[in-house]
Amino acid sequence: MLKQKENEEQDVKEEENGETEPEPGGDTAEEPPEDGREPGGGGEEVRTGSSASVKVVLVPEGHVMTVAFAIGLSIQELKRHLASELRVPADLLQISLDGRVVEEHRSLMELGVRPHSSTQMEMSSTDPSVHPLRPLRVLEQESMPDVITVQVEADEGVLQQVVVEIERPCQQKAFLGGYRHRLTGLEYHHAAVQTLPKRRADRGVAVFSRDTQTVELKSQAQQCPVDASTQMTGIGCYVSCMNDKLVSPGKYTTADEYHDRRLRAVIRLQTYARRWLAQQAVDHLRKEKTRRIAWLEMQERRRNEEREEQLRGRRQRWLNPQRLEDLNLLYQALEKWRNEEEQRISLSLRGAERKAALCTLLDQEMDFIAAIGRHRIAIHNDNYDKAVRNFLDKSASPHHRRVADGRLIEIDTQDTIRARELRDLYNNISLITVSQEQRLHFLMTLKHTVKEQECQLTRDIVDLVDREVDLMTRGVKTASLEGLRKRICTLLLQYIKTPAFNPEVAKLLKVPQNPSQLKNDMLLCQYCHRYLRSTDFVMSMSGSLHRQCHCCARLNNIARLRNDFSFYKNILMRLRGDEQRLNTEAKIPFLLQVQDMQYLVEAVWSSRSALSASSDLYNLVFVRWDRQKDWSPWNCILLSKEETSAHLEVEDIHKTYETTFIREIERKHAQARRHFSQMPVMTKYLDSQPAATPGNQLVSKPITMAIVNHASDTTQTSDH
Repeated sequence: MLKQKENEEQDVKEEENGETEPEPGGDTAEEPPEDGREPGGGGEEVRTGSSASVKVVLVPEGHVMTVAFAIGLSIQELKRHLASELRVPADLLQISLDGRVVEEHRSLMELGVRPHSSTQMEMSSTDPSVHPLRPLRVLEQESMPDVITVQVEADEGVLQQVVVEIERPCQQKAFLGGYRHRLTGLEYHHAAVQTLPKRRADRGVAVFSRDTQTVELKSQAQQCPVDASTQMTGIGCYVSCMNDKLVSPGKYTTADEYHDRRLRAVIRLQTYARRWLAQQAVDHLRKEKTRRIAWLEMQERRRNEEREEQLRGRRQRWLNPQRLEDLNLLYQALEKWRNEEEQRISLSLRGAERKAALCTLLDQEMDFIAAIGRHRIAIHNDNYDKAVRNFLDKSASPHHRRVADGRLIEIDTQDTIRARELRDLYNNISLITVSQEQRLHFLMTLKHTVKEQECQLTRDIVDLVDREVDLMTRGVKTASLEGLRKRICTLLLQYIKTPAFNPEVAKLLKVPQNPSQLKNDMLLCQYCHRYLRSTDFVMSMSGSLHRQCHCCARLNNIARLRNDFSFYKNILMRLRGDEQRLNTEAKIPFLLQVQDMQYLVEAVWSSRSALSASSDLYNLVFVRWDRQKDWSPWNCILLSKEETSAHLEVEDIHKTYETTFIREIERKHAQARRHFSQMPVMTKYLDSQPAATPGNQLVSKPITMAIVNHASDTTQTSDH
């Protein structure tokens, strides 16, 4: 303690002599700088080693900040240093060099900055409206540089360039002594002013101990040391009672009564508080109930709208079929009407009258079939025009490429430009309502276009064009030229589909131009006895090709079966969409065909919901039986749309459903497994058969299943 007091007295003396003349031989004095600047305004921090001077231009204000930074540090460290000075989050700063944004993990050395050199960068804010970049220094300090370069004499008299960064503190440092120049009047501080403050010596006392953070309480009784007394009337002493007050004692409250009153008050407060909490809970339950009811109503309304949309679409397909698949609805309705009429005739008539009624029914059925056939021809003509235009648009579309930055660009080649010209020419030739001058212009353009190649097809086109021009000049009516114009359009389309004249259509033709490619891809249809490509035949999951082409299968369905597969197609498409959302790598639903879905619905699940036995095919969907496993024919269940959401929330099916119901579902899964195990493509997806528990073995005896067609009954039910 004595030594510490001596040191403090010596420091006080040095402070008192601070403005006097410097002591001789003082080691702490600092020579005045050569450039004449006062060093007392701020401290200088000299960074030795591999450092450089970095000038940062603040965009868009144009202010310049200069810092000395080690070239081995990254741009992210530079951002943090500048963010602390500008009071802006570091993640909003963006540093650019020569107009390009610099990555944060790169260092100044990687950017080509050399030691003891300088570089200039631009810095901007990604959110200038909230966090603009403005320097926080006062204007009078802007004239002084942030970084200076000085020469320091190293060992052996070698001069070394050192980058010195000048720090400008926000507060004035305390004067700790120095001296004043007699001639110039400048004041110079001791070296202690230019360095960081000394760390306080450890006193050996724990300032963060428990005793420092707590308070000790003491309870001690005190007795007044001064005696006190009162004066009252007595013999020889009179005390006036004019100013006396009569004080009567109140009701005495015991401790038990006081605590009982406090307890009743606490209970009363808790009663009101619990009542308020109960009201809040009831209001929350009421809101949840209202929200739940609104959600259920919305779901019910959505399901009804979806069902009405399906019925409206089916009715629209009945009234105005636009595709060949829509004609199956007409044939199915015709078959249903014929069966009902035949049953009515068989029950009401006998003998010759029955035969006459059946002949009349046959004539009516033939008339209906002929009407449907005429409508089919009209649909084919409309679809043919649409298919031709789609074909021409595909051939004339530019190529799409995705570049490195993710943008999708369009590329036009000579082939695409040629295909676009031929497409526009075909559209002009196929126009009907044009004037005679425009028609002649289009025909001349066609003639000059096809004249570039010499072959029999081009000669035929030129002859037909000359013939139409000659007839038009003679004043022939437009109705008489309709057949000739159709022939010109047909030959022009054949010209466009020739790869020698239009190379872009080679990739769109179904029949390859090289005959060697058709050698192993041609099959014979056993019904129409035509050689067709394998893609024109009905493909099954078993991998084998039925010797029946699509045309023969469609004709067989129209003549005999008259089935409509739209129900099963909708169920399959919904199943694929649901599994695609749950698992992007799902494969089994995309391997199934419409016929396989028909077998699952009719033969395995009997076209009914497993829970409610609902037979409305509009409202039936397939979901997973065990939601932890992928969907498969042996891990599925057929339910209505209302039952689907409840089933998908089941965690353990063995705890939710009864044993009898589970065994029935497992029996259907075994039937589906036995059917699809015969298909090679499904073999690798078959998991191991679970071992049967005692008393619960299934008989592995082949069962012959008969496919029952419930489509007509379901349609009848849904229509009513």
